[in-house]
Amino acid sequence: MPFNPLKPFNQLPDLPPSLGLETHAILKKTISASRALEQLNGALISLPNPLLFIDAIHLQESRASSEIENIITTQDEIFRSSIAQEEKRSYATKEVLHYKKALWHGIEAIKQRPFLSTNLFIEIASIIQNRPVSIRNIPGTQLYNPVTGKVVYTPPAGEPLIRKKLAALEKFLNESDELDPLIKLALLHYQFEAIHPFFDGNGRTGRIINILYLKLSGLIEHPVLFLSDYILRNRNAYYQKLRAVTEKEDWPEWILFMLDMIETTATKGKTRILVIQQTMDRMSEQIKLDFPKWHSRELMETLFRLPYIKRSHLIEAGLGNLKTVGNYLNQFEATGYLKASFFGKEKFYLNEKLMEALNFEI
Repeated sequence: MPFNPLKPFNQLPDLPPSLGLETHAILKKTISASRALEQLNGALISLPNPLLFIDAIHLQESRASSEIENIITTQDEIFRSSIAQEEKRSYATKEVLHYKKALWHGIEAIKQRPFLSTNLFIEIASIIQNRPVSIRNIPGTQLYNPVTGKVVYTPPAGEPLIRKKLAALEKFLNESDELDPLIKLALLHYQFEAIHPFFDGNGRTGRIINILYLKLSGLIEHPVLFLSDYILRNRNAYYQKLRAVTEKEDWPEWILFMLDMIETTATKGKTRILVIQQTMDRMSEQIKLDFPKWHSRELMETLFRLPYIKRSHLIEAGLGNLKTVGNYLNQFEATGYLKASFFGKEKFYLNEKLMEALNFEI
């Protein structure tokens, strides 16, 4: 039956596709993408504290993933909001922070039970939307071209059918086979987006599942892959290649797109981590010269965990009482290491060098 975008795609085939996927071009790209992931893992392992920059990178990923869904914030706003009182946060920043919370929930969940399941997908979607969600049980969901307003896809309809297709996806993901995990990732991402199990939040949930699958497959040591930035920069190609699988079963081009996303993102991630580490090392040496009695590993890690800090962060790190850390921050502001600003009535201090490193264009 020819594909009709106006009718529910109830005939969506289960994975894997029947056609051959391991073409010469795909295998070659798989090797280079795997190598890029290995180099990213190597860069992380070489750090004194591999987890230090994760919060900042996750906030970048969360912002980009939300922007794909037209939830727009600036990087400065999301970093400030991440440490601000909740009532001071805008709707958009709250949405971004829900995404970050959902990502961490997924990471902790697969540590406890290394299995990707429909129940976990529902939990992630619920955290993203900040309310309990369920599988779509009412017909009428359609996806539109944002420019023309034309319907481009109608996902499978009916909760029993959607659950059946998710169960088949679970089986495919969690069983052993001979497919390379990166090729399986490409198949997984298409299938989840095509099933479109929720009324809202499918794109963000699907992008978190990508990270969880890479972690479960042993392809990334820590969840620092900034995948959504690539999709954001190549949004038109992303949706075109998704539709080409549905309409023409063009799996090879879709798989190559996803493999390039992995390779490009991993390469950029490695460079960004090295830039941040070098920035931290330079500032550490300078502070050691200017304030030898204050310098410590705990201080530097506090200054580089997130671009914005406040006095409570230094106190929590065991660096002194309110008066002592206030003196630190005032001196760092006076000597140009930090820049003070207010968010509401709260006083924050910005590490501009860290912000520049996070924004480093590769």
